[in-house]
Amino acid sequence: MASLEELKVIATEEIEDAKPLFKVENNERTEFNEVDYEQAIEDLAQDKYRKQEYGYIDDRRDNYAPLQDQLDMQYWDSVNGTTTWVDHIAKVKSDFPKPS
Repeated sequence: MASLEELKVIATEEIEDAKPLFKVENNERTEFNEVDYEQAIEDLAQDKYRKQEYGYIDDRRDNYAPLQDQLDMQYWDSVNGTTTWVDHIAKVKSDFPKPS
């Protein structure tokens, strides 16, 4: 896992490679100033850190079956003595593990 400082280095490289960046203020397109570039680096580093630390939550949410389907799995598991729902949850958790 990268530290926030390491991610700032990566973000700086990515922003430098993307230059020039522009903004629109009062219908006027201008290149970022030094403060804008610094903020862009900070924002990108923070986003990378959030994805590194908590991205698994989004990934799990996007890959779990809808609740109606999960309830149906649970019902049929209880009727048939199967483990479809438990297997589904275990697979999503193993595919997108929580960082340690």
